[in-house]
Amino acid sequence: MNTRMIKLRPEKKQGTISKSSGELSVTFLGGLNKIGRNCMVLEYHERLLIIDCGIMFPEADMPGIDYILPDLNYLYDRKDQIDGIVITHAHEDHAGGLQFLLREVEVPIYSSRLSLALLSRRLDEAGLLSKTSLVEVNDGEIHQIGKFEVEFLPVTHSVPHAFAASYSCDTGTIFHTGDFKIDHSPIDGRRTDLARIGEIASTKEILLLLSDSTGAERPGTTGSESTVRTSIERIFRENQDKRIVVSTFASHIHRMIQIIDAALEQNRKLAFLGRSIKTNITIAREFGILDFDDKCLIDIEEVQDYSPEEICVICTGSQGEPLSALSLISSGQSKYLSVDENDCVVLSSHTIPGNETGVNRIINGLMRRGAHVIHDENAPVHVSGHASADELLTILSLTKPKYFVPVHGEHRHMKAHGDLALASGMPSENVFICHDGDSIIFDRESARVENDVASSSYLYVDGNVGGITNALLRDRREIGSDGLIVIVVTVDYQDGSIVGGVEVVTRGWIPRADADDYKTITADTVRAAVENALDAGERDVEALKAIVRKAAGTSTSDTTGRRPIVLPLVIEV
Repeated sequence: MNTRMIKLRPEKKQGTISKSSGELSVTFLGGLNKIGRNCMVLEYHERLLIIDCGIMFPEADMPGIDYILPDLNYLYDRKDQIDGIVITHAHEDHAGGLQFLLREVEVPIYSSRLSLALLSRRLDEAGLLSKTSLVEVNDGEIHQIGKFEVEFLPVTHSVPHAFAASYSCDTGTIFHTGDFKIDHSPIDGRRTDLARIGEIASTKEILLLLSDSTGAERPGTTGSESTVRTSIERIFRENQDKRIVVSTFASHIHRMIQIIDAALEQNRKLAFLGRSIKTNITIAREFGILDFDDKCLIDIEEVQDYSPEEICVICTGSQGEPLSALSLISSGQSKYLSVDENDCVVLSSHTIPGNETGVNRIINGLMRRGAHVIHDENAPVHVSGHASADELLTILSLTKPKYFVPVHGEHRHMKAHGDLALASGMPSENVFICHDGDSIIFDRESARVENDVASSSYLYVDGNVGGITNALLRDRREIGSDGLIVIVVTVDYQDGSIVGGVEVVTRGWIPRADADDYKTITADTVRAAVENALDAGERDVEALKAIVRKAAGTSTSDTTGRRPIVLPLVIEV
């Protein structure tokens, strides 16, 4: 293996990006060093083109957060310069942030017909369809979007009709793979167009390659989606006397095709559970991607009217989402379906890092109810939609880029991808590992990286956008760790005395059986500290709050060894 060093964020002066006329830049707003919130911006002659606008799902230490956006202020501040948004495919980590971007920015969206159909439902629900125009693009088409000539190329992924694209201007051509793998026998016959990628490289020369890094640590090649069919058919054969419940990603229409084919082969009725599954099945049927007779379909409420061997249910929840269909089934809270020893439940997916606890909870819950559970750790029921190392080397070999930036992955994935580029013969000074907020800038002769051009901060969504800071998340984590104490002290401002008792209210601090003794100690400690301050002439409410907070914190730490959040309330009468 080549041991040359990859250039890691060269030190540049922080601040606003400085470019001369004719320079081309790519600014990364998300998608580097973490899985999700993919978003980057191409800029040429002060015109911008956005590639993807995704979300990231919260980690375990982000209580109450629904999902996370890139900091979109870089785009809001330049909204009059934006010529369009290219969505490579309709997964949430690439397109889930559109409904927030379009609140401030009115620009057209370019994507495949299927992707636009999936996206338009969400935008319509958010009342934002009037803020954009949806421009359908097809395989091999070339569109002039602002300053860029964009050619859309088919790639295989775990959602149909995903795109790679080349972006050309006078300074050079940038090639972005999007999420992809090289599947030689895809379900729909739509292969990654390696021939055209090679033609672009030979006719235009590729200045920069931006390539999916998610599978870079995995040696060899990724299996074809069609290989899952054998496993699914075997599961149906071996469980002919059971009801079969399969959970997979709602966007994985190719997986659902194989599940439905296996079910219909046994003359089972189909029932769908989960809003996103139903929506995507409807769209796929409208587009002719899925084809089955309505007579095979029943409403989920009718499932109990059939014997187990007559039914196949396809549902959401394979990632352990707390309120998903499968989660409710596993905990016995679903009003539509309960499982027992007559059920075989299949989780036809791979657990996304961070979701292990939720998935394990569901598997254990299903097993406790007697169901036979099959998942990717005990059967080959899933293959990745992302290229492995040999496929990534193929793209590097075909494109022969002058410069390379790995994208779409954690740091470990991007570093592994960078090592592949070095092994393929690229000079180390032309391989960059960038971070969110960085911008890579090109002229005809050279490239440079400027750090922190845009904010790399997370924009947390908690019911609505904004207002959630790292400090607030830290408070939530501390409350979850050591609990909360509210101290209420009423002070007579005139004579400087405490009116009534010091009230102590606790949540999550100590067991209720022990609470009275500890609360009394804390109340006495706070009273003594406040009386001393009042006797010394202190009347400022904020100063008294600080005294309450310090006294309560000292008391709780000394008596229980814990440091709960202390909220002091000082009331003047």
